[in-house]
Amino acid sequence: MSVIDVHHEVTGPEGAPVVVLSNSLGATLEMWDPQVAALAERFRVVRYDTRGHGRSPAAQGDSTIDDLADDVLALLDRLRIGRAHVVGLSIGGMTGLRLAARNPERVDRLVVLCSSAHPGNPDAWRDRAATARSQGTGALAEAVVGRWFTPAFAEAHPDLVARMRETIAACDDEGYAGCCAAVGALDLRDQLDAITAPTLVISGADDPALPPEHQGAIAAGIRGAALLTLSPAAHIANVEQPEHVTAALLAHLGGIR
Repeated sequence: MSVIDVHHEVTGPEGAPVVVLSNSLGATLEMWDPQVAALAERFRVVRYDTRGHGRSPAAQGDSTIDDLADDVLALLDRLRIGRAHVVGLSIGGMTGLRLAARNPERVDRLVVLCSSAHPGNPDAWRDRAATARSQGTGALAEAVVGRWFTPAFAEAHPDLVARMRETIAACDDEGYAGCCAAVGALDLRDQLDAITAPTLVISGADDPALPPEHQGAIAAGIRGAALLTLSPAAHIANVEQPEHVTAALLAHLGGIR
């Protein structure tokens, strides 16, 4: 499948180390708003919309994790960036894992949030893709956003939850379905020991989408990886626990254990 010219935004000083931020399935680059200002004080921050999300074009048909990784490499090449830190949540974390295993020369440090090397449940992902194609992503929005935040956080932030629901519903139906296929087919378990980038893995203790055992398996498979579990936090942990996630990113990307 051909590379998608993904929409992106760049913030922070020229010449600073580069951090690439990769969004969750159903979200856009705006999900990183809580982290950007602090990161941009010390890093050149590159955010992008995964294919079929936000302002990025969609591919027709199913995508693979290699397609998503290729999109990132093409973006780095366009921006003339040889090497970058990579931070990804959910499908963004899966993209980061594949990049770090396949193209180690391009990844400096890696942070993987609320993600998995092997989500499993391929039938459920096929069903979700079929629903997106037949009924639209709006039919999925309520259930998906219900897994993104703990009930207490959702109750306290109804406007944020409503905005996230609208973001999911605005995804390209075909593009979202294609990314579901990439998640459903994913199995990076035998590639984790190839990752040499210093890695931080972050869990949401209350994540019903990809529970903490998924992140524990990632951390166990990558030599020297650190594991941080946040509570309370569900799937979009960087939004629910913004101060803790931002501090962890700054420490890890700055080389502090």
